[in-house]
Amino acid sequence: MKIYTKRGDSGQTDLRDMSRISKQHPRIEAYGNADELNSLLGTVRPTGYDDIDTILHSIQNHLHIVQADFANPDPDEDDPTVDMSHVEELEEWIDTIDEELEPLEDFILPGGAEAGAKLHHARAVCRRAERRAVSFESEVEDMNNVAVTYLNRLSDLLFTLARVTNQRDDVAEENPTY
Repeated sequence: MKIYTKRGDSGQTDLRDMSRISKQHPRIEAYGNADELNSLLGTVRPTGYDDIDTILHSIQNHLHIVQADFANPDPDEDDPTVDMSHVEELEEWIDTIDEELEPLEDFILPGGAEAGAKLHHARAVCRRAERRAVSFESEVEDMNNVAVTYLNRLSDLLFTLARVTNQRDDVAEENPTY
């Protein structure tokens, strides 16, 4: 199979059902941002922490489901879709990791050690992916709203992972000054 098809040369792309759509459509923006986030998370692993790497690997698989969900205008019962079990898994990871951290009392500046800084960057990209998904959601009636919830919760998890990674790497959090 060739990697190039030339089908996208005119600014159109195929959806899962093989219908054609503009590459600037909010649906494409939504799954393109999820793809960017997934690629960014691939640059974070390995962090040096097996538990975090296992979580990131799972998230990358979840993001493929998010992308498939966004790329499918008419999902069948057997098609991959994001559901509340994905959101609940994120919440469980947040709660577990948060037990290792001091309570957050102030805003913190993104940054830190390499993995922590990349996780902060991933959180910001995730927020953009969420905004694009909300934009897409306002354009169509039949979108899976759980995918937006998933991205919202994922940004919280990425923030928590950034904090714990920096803590494990003995990098102190810095607060903004006003």
